[in-house]
Amino acid sequence: MKADLRDAQSAPAGETDLCRPAGIRAMERGDVPTIGKLFNKIFRKTDCDAGDDLRRYLETVFFGSPHCTPECGSVVHENGAGDIDSAILAVPIEFMVHGRPTIARLLCAFMADGKAGAAGAARLARMMRAARQDMCFSDNSSPVSADHWVAGGGVVMPIQSLEWRRSFRPFTAGAFLAGRRVPLLRLRAVIGALALADRVLRWRRPSTKPTPVPGFETRLASLEEFRQCAGPMLKRFSVRPTWSRSEFDWLAGVASLNRSLGALHCRKVICESGRTVGAFLFFGKENGIANVLNVLCEEGREFDVTGEMFASLDSEGYAAAVGMAQPFLMNAILRQRWLSFRHRGYFCMVTRHADLMEAASRNDIYIGGLASESWSRLITDF
Repeated sequence: MKADLRDAQSAPAGETDLCRPAGIRAMERGDVPTIGKLFNKIFRKTDCDAGDDLRRYLETVFFGSPHCTPECGSVVHENGAGDIDSAILAVPIEFMVHGRPTIARLLCAFMADGKAGAAGAARLARMMRAARQDMCFSDNSSPVSADHWVAGGGVVMPIQSLEWRRSFRPFTAGAFLAGRRVPLLRLRAVIGALALADRVLRWRRPSTKPTPVPGFETRLASLEEFRQCAGPMLKRFSVRPTWSRSEFDWLAGVASLNRSLGALHCRKVICESGRTVGAFLFFGKENGIANVLNVLCEEGREFDVTGEMFASLDSEGYAAAVGMAQPFLMNAILRQRWLSFRHRGYFCMVTRHADLMEAASRNDIYIGGLASESWSRLITDF
């Protein structure tokens, strides 16, 4: 989105003049140690330098994309002394918007160094208003941030702001889901005892077990097979990720770095004639939680593909499956038993294009999973 930084350059003096020591500029690789320390201070409440792992990860994610350029990447604000006091970390992702390729900005973190960074943060926020953006979005905004998005001309996408959870082994699933806050729940002895309780529950309550869909089966698939499925299955949406081979491979590569969620897996759903009618991509830890990133299907096959997906994940031994809600799948997902929803953070978007805004309002958009921040270690690890 080259218009972003050009708009910043043409702003009134004192606003976002990139040629002055005080102002907004594109983030550079040399800024990574400062950004890492600011990240720790704001999000981890520790005023210490970033470790080597965090610094390497920041450089990989925010400088490695095939679409990364100074015009569409992360931005920082320098104060009058030339110090970075606020920053927006962003990943460029290519979308097809009504037939035109568009480089969108996925905002991953908005940071300001307390009161000292407030002025810079305000300038960065003004830069991200709808009038200056082809497409800019975030999938994990706080209520305050969501209000700022709306004030800047953006919208909140309510369904994508939800996470569904389908439990197969409810006691074990509860321990894994709460384990980040209470690590004792993930001890082997605790999980073993809860697994016994789940066996009794599954015997007494057969509804915990998803029913396989007659005439369909799930098979292992490669990442490239998933990408090839994506092209034709996403054409039903006016706004969708392009997922060129180079970009998809890069996204899958950085997603695979998130080992805390398990390995990255692909599956495809086959009908009786042998045709692939759906595919899904997920993180999975053995006997733990399956974190579903993306579910794709032919139009009209939503019930078959989601039903087969849940039956497959259950048969593989996962305690539960979780994933971002998508409007086109809601009716099929809601037919599941032992299902719950939770608010995962506000999914917000701004754009200066009326046709993109209209597509979002009528749910004619596919976004999320690899086309959002669900894979990031900044959410789960650091």
